[in-house]
Amino acid sequence: MISKPALTLLCSILLGTSWAQSTSLQDLGGQIASSGNVTTIYLAREFITMNPQQSKAQAIAVKDGKFIAVGSEADVRKLAGSDAKIDRSLVNKVVVAGFIEQHVHPVLAALTMNSKVISIEDWDAIDGFSPAVRNPVEYEARLKSALAEFKAKKNGPETPFISWGYHHYMHGDKMSRAYLDKLAPDFPVIIWHRSCHEFFLNTAALKLTGITEAQVARMPESAQKQLDYAKGHFFEQGAMAVLGNLTPFLATPEKFKQGLEFTEKYYHRNGITLAAEPGGFFSKPLQDLINSVYGDEATPFNHLFMADGKTFSARNPNDAAALIKDTEQVLDWGKGRTAYMPKQVKLLTDGAIYSQLMMMKDGYIDGHLGAWIMDPPVLDYAFQAYWDAGYQIHVHNNGDAGLDVLLDSLEKAVARNPRLDHRTVLVHFGFARPEQIKRWIELGGIVSSNPYYVTALAGPYSKMGIGAARAQFMVPNAEVLKNGGSLSFHSDMPMAPAKPLQLMWAGVNRLTYEGNVAAPAQKISVEAALKAITIDAAYSIQQEKKVGSIEVGKDANLTILEQSPFEVSPTQLKEIKVWGTMLEGRMQPVSQPAQVPSTAKGRIGIKPVAEASELNQALGSSLYSLLSHKHLH
Repeated sequence: MISKPALTLLCSILLGTSWAQSTSLQDLGGQIASSGNVTTIYLAREFITMNPQQSKAQAIAVKDGKFIAVGSEADVRKLAGSDAKIDRSLVNKVVVAGFIEQHVHPVLAALTMNSKVISIEDWDAIDGFSPAVRNPVEYEARLKSALAEFKAKKNGPETPFISWGYHHYMHGDKMSRAYLDKLAPDFPVIIWHRSCHEFFLNTAALKLTGITEAQVARMPESAQKQLDYAKGHFFEQGAMAVLGNLTPFLATPEKFKQGLEFTEKYYHRNGITLAAEPGGFFSKPLQDLINSVYGDEATPFNHLFMADGKTFSARNPNDAAALIKDTEQVLDWGKGRTAYMPKQVKLLTDGAIYSQLMMMKDGYIDGHLGAWIMDPPVLDYAFQAYWDAGYQIHVHNNGDAGLDVLLDSLEKAVARNPRLDHRTVLVHFGFARPEQIKRWIELGGIVSSNPYYVTALAGPYSKMGIGAARAQFMVPNAEVLKNGGSLSFHSDMPMAPAKPLQLMWAGVNRLTYEGNVAAPAQKISVEAALKAITIDAAYSIQQEKKVGSIEVGKDANLTILEQSPFEVSPTQLKEIKVWGTMLEGRMQPVSQPAQVPSTAKGRIGIKPVAEASELNQALGSSLYSLLSHKHLH
């Protein structure tokens, strides 16, 4: 009996897609057969294996979702046997090991992409492509146009206009309640800051959400200091204090599910075969809803999750054994194509890079201060507890002063209780001094950086807060490789688009939006950048024995490209088109939306939540948890 994914594939081809036009019946037989126990040989213009022992191949053989042969066509035919089917659908394609996005946040990605995106970079959002806006005049024009379009749809007074992406450094400081009242006097408007940590509301939105001066007066002093009711501005603790008012409009279950379904297609279009979220939320109802979208067999990627050590350490501040036991309760929360990674945990040091709250050794040129997410003693307690329990620890850090604290915790752990191959991960890697990087790698640490920070922030931060010398040296990837360290890339979506080829481009070129090259000596090679989104990304989350390269015995995961990253100009890397992917032997062309049909959802028997009110509460709690980390910006 043909499986449902195979039937979907067959129907799609017979309906006359562009894929069908270039695929023979022989190829079709091979593609369907590969979903069962028949061996299929795939030929391509080139296979880039990411295996240093055999970097290129002409052919591969796949059986039961695994690579069983890799090499020349003649060798693969011999190894695969005479009964193997031949698939020639990739003969004009360049095929690489499946892309891995080891750090995304599905909750925030789903919600932000479901708003009207007007941001500092290009985005493919639910309502279409939104080009970057980097100056106040253009931002105001785009906002006015979006408001006019929203008003023309006559949504009614109970439906707010919500836009995400405003950033005061590039869009100006006019944003306020009065400004929004002038632009939209008769319907509610909520502007969600690019950092995700600030909101601006007009008068109609304050009324709709029920935020009153009396409510503000009852808030803790810390929250009152971080809001301006007259200006409709709520930030940090002030934003957290009104999140309960905002969540029913920002994060409805319907919006969230629609956003997840969008990100599912988004990841696939960009060649992702494995994604992971480190420490995003702690909510079983919310995880169940995510599983109902991502967990289904038809989902074109696998998605892993990691426990949030900040939450669990706050729940168990004085009992390491209880902390570990509490952390382990999430291990069976995944279903189908989602799973929690055992013995891996996320911790955090300092604050946001998008809001300049990272802890910097030499401070900020305008005199403002950074902030800790986990105070150093709290971080060290959690770090040592998880270390002693044998965990791989992933630590968010952006500032060099934050890295000093983290280095001390790692050095203490190594001296006190040596562990081989601990792979402690320095996550984000905004600012680091050369001597810190050397020390980190000597202690056995590895690095997962966000190279997009250079693209988005090196230009404006050269003038604002940081200064040119430090801003140009942001995300010093070459320094990691110089010291023999392992380097992987991530987007932290929605902090950058989850586009692995764009991350490659950013790391190789270090071009800012202003057109300058930041610290040219910190550029890395195309080969190193490709490793950072394949085998080294797999290594960073202990998946390298299963995925990350095209090798016999590994899952047959591939990303299929129209051009080779080694044959285009470095500045054209992000323009390479993704033709499709293969997941565990199943061919998945990007041109085939039917490959992940919405009607197929729920086949693995996952029920999101019984009551909508329970999910609303879960969304609110999870959004609060995510934003209170101060790290997603």
